[in-house]
Amino acid sequence: MLSLSPTSSSSAPEFAGSGCHTARAPDRVSRAVQRAVDFIDACFAEPISLSELAAVADLSISRFAVRFSAEIGVSPQQYVRLVRVRHAQRLLRRGLAPSIVAAEVGFFDQSHLCRHFKRVLGRTPGEWLSANG
Repeated sequence: MLSLSPTSSSSAPEFAGSGCHTARAPDRVSRAVQRAVDFIDACFAEPISLSELAAVADLSISRFAVRFSAEIGVSPQQYVRLVRVRHAQRLLRRGLAPSIVAAEVGFFDQSHLCRHFKRVLGRTPGEWLSANG
């Protein structure tokens, strides 16, 4: 299960208190998928397309999507969302305003951040901060 711990160092993000989306740490991740995970981890704040990730993995789009989901446990798009929310949590804990955090982690605006934050963690950033601040 993923835990949104800022100290997580595995290739799959871990999200505490997330009952909605979970990714499992696979026994073994292929080099192709690991290249995509590394790319996402490095470029999460930028727009990332499925075709771009497939190119990084050197696979066709359909083969990449199937392998990524099978090996990581969530779709590539869900993984990007999880990584962005994990980083948003870290910035929110530091006291940054949600509108700034949204831009820093790759969401379009504060409402986009709130929608995905709630989808992943089951609460808004404000509710999460109140409970975990």
